[in-house]
Amino acid sequence: MQNYFFNKDIEAKEVDPGVTRKVLAHNENLMVCELHFKKGAVGNLHQHFHEQCTYIISGKFEFNINGVKKILGAGDSTYKEPNVIHGAVCLEEGSLIDIFTPERKDFLK
Repeated sequence: MQNYFFNKDIEAKEVDPGVTRKVLAHNENLMVCELHFKKGAVGNLHQHFHEQCTYIISGKFEFNINGVKKILGAGDSTYKEPNVIHGAVCLEEGSLIDIFTPERKDFLK
């Protein structure tokens, strides 16, 4: 089991235009990811069976969770229950942390 994950050693991967992701600490039950969005970048509406929390480090984002839109900024957070439709639009360039349970095996491919 790996206990330490050093950000400097993890390559950011472009996952959508203007969006990069680093998979940080994880095991089969839990995963932490760091994402960076350029202004105007979109996290398209989608759903998955994982529970997810998001913490906004910087920037401003319009989130859409189950059809309800809210603007969030640094220090704000969200919770997404399993299978809920959600997405976000970046209004001001920024970064966020996503936490999933269980881990997103699709992110490890």
